[in-house]
Amino acid sequence: MRLGRWILAAAWMLLAAGPVRPASRTVYPDPAQAQADIAAALKTAGQTHKRVLLDFGGNWCGDCIVLDMYLHNEQNRPLLEANYVLVHVNVGMYDANLDLAKKYGIPLEKGVPAVAVLSDAGKLLYSQRGGEFEKMRRIDPSDVTRFLVQWKPSKAGCSVVAVNC
Repeated sequence: MRLGRWILAAAWMLLAAGPVRPASRTVYPDPAQAQADIAAALKTAGQTHKRVLLDFGGNWCGDCIVLDMYLHNEQNRPLLEANYVLVHVNVGMYDANLDLAKKYGIPLEKGVPAVAVLSDAGKLLYSQRGGEFEKMRRIDPSDVTRFLVQWKPSKAGCSVVAVNC
């Protein structure tokens, strides 16, 4: 009987604690700086022949924080840094940078995070139209690796699977 009460009390405490949230991290800057950040990223990408990776989301979004963690894990960080200029685009509570989401083909009604890939000249190469990363906590980090490999710029004489080529 005591064990049953203890289990019931523990379950009640877990429910009362509310949903599990990631530690407070600020990944997405003030929404007002998105235009300037994209312009700076395009300039850097043009000089370094990298792609621009636009990550639409918000600091309130647990899946967005997980995507950032996966992008910067031990396996993906070298791939990201060698091939992309990353821009975090803060969508607020779905009330900011809606014009940028539309411009880059991101349907925010499908959820965030959502990403777009631009060439070094600013041409839209890919945008997630189906909420592919929206349930990031259920996606394996290797899926992010495959995505980064698939959309990295090709360089003469390189294999498609080479990370730092």
